[in-house]
Amino acid sequence: MLTRFSFWLFHQLGWSFKGTRPTAKKYVMIAAPHTSNWDFVIGILARTALGEKIHFLGKHTLFIPPWGWLFRAIGGSPVDRRKNNNLVDTAVTIFNQRDEYKLALAPEGTRKAVTHWKMGFYRIAHKANVPIVCIGFDFENKKIVFADAIQTTGNIERDMSMVYAFYQNIKGRHPKDIPEFHIKK
Repeated sequence: MLTRFSFWLFHQLGWSFKGTRPTAKKYVMIAAPHTSNWDFVIGILARTALGEKIHFLGKHTLFIPPWGWLFRAIGGSPVDRRKNNNLVDTAVTIFNQRDEYKLALAPEGTRKAVTHWKMGFYRIAHKANVPIVCIGFDFENKKIVFADAIQTTGNIERDMSMVYAFYQNIKGRHPKDIPEFHIKK
């Protein structure tokens, strides 16, 4: 019932899906560009409309009362970015322990313009041997755009060139350029 209502609401708001929805039981999904709080709302609505159980990580301050229970109930886990908490290895362990697990992340790590993306999503996907699924929040055309899954090769420059190519024409709610690829030292 919730899936049908979410699907109806998603379309009533003028949104639609473009591309082929992933069928893998495990993957790391990156959702970009992340420019607005509306990304989360539209993303949760789209996920529910598709009937998918996709987990996400969020800053720890979202998980305090009065709303913390809600974020956990819809698949969220808090991350305290002020601490080095070995998040990559923790996520890889979860992937290895489960038959089905889908994790969505915003590679920018913030809604602000950035000069580089955080590469934790790539390290998680590569170490867990799961594909990366890129989705775009195309506010200009009101579409959630799916790209074909990318299996990492270990050649980060090659793999990321495909990721960045997908996002070049996706316009977020507050358009900004996708940063050039470089590994943060």
